[in-house]
Amino acid sequence: MEHKVQRANILLALTSFAVIVSIVCIIGVLTLSTKDTDVIQGQAEVSEYRVSSKVPGRILKILVSEGQSVKAGDTLAILEAPDVQAKLSQAEAVRSAATAQNAKAQKGAREEEVQGAYEIWQKAKAGLEIMEKSYRRVENLFAEGVVSEQKRDEAKAQYDAAAATEKAAKSQYTMAKNGAEAEIKEMAAAQMRQAEGVVAEVSSYIDETFLTASIDGEVSEIFPMVGELVGTGAPIMNIAVMDDMWMTFNVREDDLHNITMGSVKSAYIPALDVKAEVKITYMKDIGSYAAWKATKASGQYDRKTFEVKAVPTSKVENLRPGMTVLLDK
Repeated sequence: MEHKVQRANILLALTSFAVIVSIVCIIGVLTLSTKDTDVIQGQAEVSEYRVSSKVPGRILKILVSEGQSVKAGDTLAILEAPDVQAKLSQAEAVRSAATAQNAKAQKGAREEEVQGAYEIWQKAKAGLEIMEKSYRRVENLFAEGVVSEQKRDEAKAQYDAAAATEKAAKSQYTMAKNGAEAEIKEMAAAQMRQAEGVVAEVSSYIDETFLTASIDGEVSEIFPMVGELVGTGAPIMNIAVMDDMWMTFNVREDDLHNITMGSVKSAYIPALDVKAEVKITYMKDIGSYAAWKATKASGQYDRKTFEVKAVPTSKVENLRPGMTVLLDK
């Protein structure tokens, strides 16, 4: 009886061992049979751009929320920048002064000033005529020997002085009538243009306090809170361009035999349970420091990893960044 029990135990042990060996063999066969159907795992990515300002300021309002869709030109946030407002007031004051100076240079003297210069010229002309007559009389008397040569010279000097006075008065009248010189007019106009440029520059900074979307997209992240100070160029939020999506994969080079630039492959997106065709648009080695797998010890070669990017040949509805994508080898 005891002999029969031992025999049964041995038979049971052999049977169990045979079953285990069979299971291992089946797993091995299945693994080998599915090796050629392996997939490469990657994920969906999206282009993003940062919204930032050229001027420092305090967040006054945030008009959108994370996950919200925006259109190009939509106002996303408003900054408060009192320093820039003060500079704008200064620039506008300088522009007003330059504009007035330019108008004065272009217009010339006022009518009252022109009339006054004309009256002075006429007075000088009358004085010249009198001095000329006096000089002619003294000259005649000197010729007749009635007056001395000194009297004649004094009369001549007075006549010459009156002529110079008349000439200067006429020049003042002509200048008042014609206005400023061309160079002065051009200088005044240039100063006005410079002031207008300063106003335009400061106004552009004012525009930068209103942050707008440059491309249609979706708000993915908002960094500061209302009331916080932000510096020049500091990111306010990220906008994901949902119309510009692609897939990225890390592929070992011994798996690249069927993956080439421009080739079209089949991909599966588990989250959506859909298949999509994708086109390979980018291939570049990642760098040996992180992706080099040494296999020389086993008589093979060192295998590097490549970053591969692909874009869907047609739009995949409801595809979101971060979703897993399985690419057929």
